[in-house]
Amino acid sequence: MEIQPYLFFDGRCDEAIAFYRQALGAQQVMLMRFKDCPEPGMAPPGSEDKVMHARLQVGDATLLLSDGRATGQPNFQGFALSVLAPDVATAEQRFAALSEGGEVRMPLGKTFFSPAFGMVADRFGVTWMVYVGS
Repeated sequence: MEIQPYLFFDGRCDEAIAFYRQALGAQQVMLMRFKDCPEPGMAPPGSEDKVMHARLQVGDATLLLSDGRATGQPNFQGFALSVLAPDVATAEQRFAALSEGGEVRMPLGKTFFSPAFGMVADRFGVTWMVYVGS
């Protein structure tokens, strides 16, 4: 079984896609806008050009994204996405990229379980745990 996170950006999905492409090297696999939906009435008023569904490939992982109802600021609580880096240099690069415009919650550093571990909420409020496996 594969579990795929589905993130709702409430109107900022295009910005999130561009950010994750730059920060993590994500590849956009597909994107559908509300105006492209064959069922009328699916788009919240004024959001026809917003993202109804998108899929990004980040290494071996798949992220699903949407603007959802495009009602305002995204609100991500109660979870974190974990990024396994092959080495400290890669962890430092990914952590720095995800930190741009975000909030460092735990600086990247050596821990008893990893040569590099840190937590950051990106500019959209998504919490990321970046670490090197041992």
